[in-house]
Amino acid sequence: MIEKVLIANRGEIALRVIRTCNAIGIKTVAVYSDEDYNSLHVKQATEAYNIGEGAPAKSYLNQEKILETILTSGADAVHPGYGFLSENDDFARSCEKNKITFIGPSADSMTLCGDKMKCKAVMLKAKIPIVPGSPDLVKDTDEALSIANEIGYPVLLKSVYGGGGRGIRLVNDSKELRENYEAATGESMAAFGKSAILVEKFLEKTRHIEFQLARDKHRNTVHIFERECSIQRRNQKLIEISPSAVVDQKIRDEIGQIAVNAAIAVDYTNLGTAEFLRLDDGTFYFIEINARLQVEHPITELVSGLDLVKMQFDIANGEEIPFTQNDLKINGHAIECRINAEDTFLDFAPSTGPIHDVTIPSGPGVRCDTYLYPGCTVSPFYDSLMGKLCTWGQNFEEARVRMQGALNDFYIQGVETSIPLYKTILKTDEFKNGDLSTDFLKRYGILDRLTKDIKADKEANKEAALAAAIIHSEYFKSRVISSTEEGTRWKSQLD
Repeated sequence: MIEKVLIANRGEIALRVIRTCNAIGIKTVAVYSDEDYNSLHVKQATEAYNIGEGAPAKSYLNQEKILETILTSGADAVHPGYGFLSENDDFARSCEKNKITFIGPSADSMTLCGDKMKCKAVMLKAKIPIVPGSPDLVKDTDEALSIANEIGYPVLLKSVYGGGGRGIRLVNDSKELRENYEAATGESMAAFGKSAILVEKFLEKTRHIEFQLARDKHRNTVHIFERECSIQRRNQKLIEISPSAVVDQKIRDEIGQIAVNAAIAVDYTNLGTAEFLRLDDGTFYFIEINARLQVEHPITELVSGLDLVKMQFDIANGEEIPFTQNDLKINGHAIECRINAEDTFLDFAPSTGPIHDVTIPSGPGVRCDTYLYPGCTVSPFYDSLMGKLCTWGQNFEEARVRMQGALNDFYIQGVETSIPLYKTILKTDEFKNGDLSTDFLKRYGILDRLTKDIKADKEANKEAALAAAIIHSEYFKSRVISSTEEGTRWKSQLD
């Protein structure tokens, strides 16, 4: 049984893991870079160790240092969170060799899931519907052109090792393909240290829908419903919803079973996510399995009543999943907004620096996972995600209204945030009606609407300030008159 776990991560996900470990009696070991010495996860863990400089390559991506710290601390397990080493099969394999329990899938399974080409071949064999594209790695630009001409433009040039929207280029014709092929391979090499390209048909006006998977070491496999992640920018998710407005119980059963079959096909163990694209005609195409816990896991917890991090530990300990697929029922609706430190009007550029003040929203149906506190710093070294704001409601509208209130209550002074963007999105008729797609921002001119909303807010604030000034002026005049009259009365009595 796991007694002490090292959390190979930082920020809100490290805090999230610590919270569950405290609840189930597992000691926690935090690691931190020089940048993070004052972070909350360092203060809340049972013990903490410095692992190097601020740059990720010299700290949170330094496998040797983290393995050394695991052994030094006496931890018998490691939880990778998401990002950093969470999907690094070499790290998972090193843990296995050192008899350290890796909270996640096996290294072999992770290798297969991480190699899009090999995974694609396995899924084809298992008769999982996949996006049309190259049957194997593309050797050069000429071969990419040949495949693109066969399946039709637009197409995506995708790094086999890509993730998080990196190593992906959209091309609309042969000229753009020639211009972008080398750039795609170079981007992949810079981000992942290796490059191999495949060509896929770009499916327009799609919805991004994923299924939460859980599989134990006894080969019991379930899905824990779907999450809709269609509102994105540059292939990175912004807002997630569970359940999806376009998935009824029949579709949930059908696509959920495909997701389960995909997990079985790669012999997946622990928690993971099967991701799909859905076309307007209702067709689903499998994209990939993310071999880790997802950023958006809290909304699944809200509608299922489960602690998914606890499930990860239970499965790693060899326990069986204590329920069957038929036991699971969706309760209500949940929405998550990723609170990012970035400037929407500067092309979503990261915004960094000290947080002077912060107010975290709370109340019925509101959950906020964040590392923020007054005096902390948003570092330029790491991802812009500062927190995950989630709301739950008995129906979608209640969850939406609660999210609007929570966004209004979320006050962060010191950096630019994505909160204004979400306020605009949530009040659109398209969002209310569930008319979502991966090009939602562009398709509905959301940034233009945001600009108008901000101008309207400024005008309203000016009017409110003017009204307040007038009220204050009139009140001051009345006090002066009253004081003068009172003084006259006192003077007459003294005389």
